Amino acid sequence: MKKITKLLIGTNNKGKLEEIRSLLPKNLKIFSPIDLKIKSPPENGKTFEDNSLIKAKYFSQKSQMTCLSDDSGLVVDILNGKPGIYSARWAGKNADFKKAMNRIFKELSKKDKHWKNKKIKARFVCALTIYQANKKIINSVGKIEGYISPFIKGKNGFGYDPIFIPIHQKITFGEMKASQKYKIDHRFKAFKKIKKFF
Repeated sequence: MKKITKLLIGTNNKGKLEEIRSLLPKNLKIFSPIDLKIKSPPENGKTFEDNSLIKAKYFSQKSQMTCLSDDSGLVVDILNGKPGIYSARWAGKNADFKKAMNRIFKELSKKDKHWKNKKIKARFVCALTIYQANKKIINSVGKIEGYISPFIKGKNGFGYDPIFIPIHQKITFGEMKASQKYKIDHRFKAFKKIKKFF
């Protein structure tokens, strides 16, 4: 398969767009659905992989371009894996992640009043799909293990970054510089598996 030179990144989330763009080779011509005024499809899959494929296929067919899509989220073990594939939906129509993070705190308090003194295991999962000329080329999954911070900390990153402390780190993704986060996170790990296509 010849290398991809022109790519649609299938997301309307500016944070994801920036991060994926930073992982891709600089000589690649990159477009986003925002540039092409394509709205996002309904995500009704059961897994991150399903939703990643739904987006990649939809954006690719709408734009007639090769598309790379991401579906990712935060999985908290004690909450039976929630918010999981509903991570973005917990933030509501206005993508209010402060509200979503406080909802996680609320749900944790219902499970265990003393959760703030414990290590609450969680992970970020990212599923990437490349879709081209009406077929799925590849799909890869990356994960990073960590814990839920008892407080919202840091102004960097996006989504749930301010409450996630990756394993072997003392600070949240929200407190990290982008350059540090992008070298270790779930998206980077998923991308490593597909970067040979670019």
